[in-house]
Amino acid sequence: MDDAFELGGSPAVLRELSVQNLALIEDVHVELQAGYCAWTGETGAGKSLLLTALGLVLGGKASADLVRAGRSEARAAAVFEVKEPSLRAEIEAILGGPLDDDQLILTRRVLAQGRGSAQANGLPVTVAILQALGERLIDIHGQHEGRALLDPDRQRALLDAHGGLGPQLEDYRRCREAHDQLRRKRFDLIQASHDRQRQRALLEFERDELASLDPRPGEFDELARDAHRLGNVEHLREAAAEGYALLYEADRSAQELLERVARRLEPLASSVAEIADAAANLERLADETREVAYALRNLSRSWDDDPARLEGIETRLAHYRRLASRFHCEADDLAVRRAAIEEQLAVIEQDDADLLSFDLPLAQAWRELTQAAMVLSMARQKTCKAFGKAIQGRLKTLGLTNAKLSVEVVTQPLGDDPTVTAPGEAGIDRVELVFAANPGEEARPLRKIASGGELSRVTLAVKTVLAGADRVPTLVFDEIDTGVGGRLGAILGKNLAELAEHHQIICVTHLPQMASFARLQWVIRKQVERGRTRTTITPLDDSDRVNELAAMLRGDSAAEGTRQEALSMLLEAQTAR
Repeated sequence: MDDAFELGGSPAVLRELSVQNLALIEDVHVELQAGYCAWTGETGAGKSLLLTALGLVLGGKASADLVRAGRSEARAAAVFEVKEPSLRAEIEAILGGPLDDDQLILTRRVLAQGRGSAQANGLPVTVAILQALGERLIDIHGQHEGRALLDPDRQRALLDAHGGLGPQLEDYRRCREAHDQLRRKRFDLIQASHDRQRQRALLEFERDELASLDPRPGEFDELARDAHRLGNVEHLREAAAEGYALLYEADRSAQELLERVARRLEPLASSVAEIADAAANLERLADETREVAYALRNLSRSWDDDPARLEGIETRLAHYRRLASRFHCEADDLAVRRAAIEEQLAVIEQDDADLLSFDLPLAQAWRELTQAAMVLSMARQKTCKAFGKAIQGRLKTLGLTNAKLSVEVVTQPLGDDPTVTAPGEAGIDRVELVFAANPGEEARPLRKIASGGELSRVTLAVKTVLAGADRVPTLVFDEIDTGVGGRLGAILGKNLAELAEHHQIICVTHLPQMASFARLQWVIRKQVERGRTRTTITPLDDSDRVNELAAMLRGDSAAEGTRQEALSMLLEAQTAR
């Protein structure tokens, strides 16, 4: 065979699978290669256990029942070679670090006590990370699982890849991101607006309270002084009158005494300079005392009782004190507080104006998003017919001559409200592969098909059509030959060989016709040693392959004629691929 074959179209391949102490498997190590790899062997030999092990390293459900009797733990490990840059970038993003030597090693341990662990390149990871990696590396198709292909989201992605709709999808996502940014900013302002409205109500109430007072800086102290004066008018008048009398009007008043002393000193002033200064000062003080006395007299005559004004002042002072207590500040700071409230209200008004300013750009972004979504949707509607027709053509070669398959695209219009959340990044369409196996049957979504054999063959047809578009590098087919005869087996084998030009294929099969198209073949057997059963897997060279194919045709008692038949089958298949 051609040992120089390389899988040029696959971005990654499963290079090794190691399994220890998993049920019947004691210790198995398989070194795989690119292309079409066939696993054959008797029913019950343990082929499904190898797929179970592979499922474990891809994040499948683990159970303590899987641990081989008498052992403390089961272990499965897979080595992948990852060279394609974009796939490598995706894997590194999931792991949060770089890959070394283009190699990814996934390990899963299952303890007999029921717990376990997972690693990627020697570092602990969660099962969820294994699952995320597995979705990008391997697609397993068996009797009861189609995995990623049956997901409508995956079907939509494959439809886009088949139709080359990457530019339309990217344009939609760009418009969606632009709209979403505006919508989120507007939403944040609206959320803040709810708080602003509550704040506005409080600020407006406080503003109105302060407006009713209309405080002025320094007014409180002025009012306090006026209140004190008006409340003590009688005492002030009496004190001023008494002061006037004592300073000027009464016998022996202060002014009179000052003048008397000054006159007494005048005769001595000419001889003693200090006496002259003293006499002059006394005369000045006498004049000033007279002036003060006159001022007190005038004040005593001008101060009249004004109960109404006093009451008004006291009322305003009480208003000041109440608001000062309400706002926890000094009375003279109320004017400053009022100005601050006015500033806060102005900011709120500006925020409301900013919210209104989003309406036009948001509506424009929604129109652009709607246009991009419809362009993408119409492209999908156009592509889906060709896609379905191509798959339909493949079904005929796979023994499903009367089956019908179509690709439906259901579009959900966006509507006219630009404030709603836009649909997901894939657009406004739901894509569904709809299948009917026989005439007269109701077509149903592919994901609801009950027959494992039909599902496997439909999967193979879809995979073959999408070989260049599907980026999952390794495809595993289990029991794809269920209910299939030799002639159809050869057709399935040829299809798998074609698919292997773009993917690494691992196929578990009972049909020699399918196995003969494989590039490489392994046989899985059960052996009993020292009273214990264990599963082995052995790679076959060309001679061993002929013997194994003959045994698959006629059993272990196959005659030389059967071996010749097997050799012819192998040569014919290898030439055909």
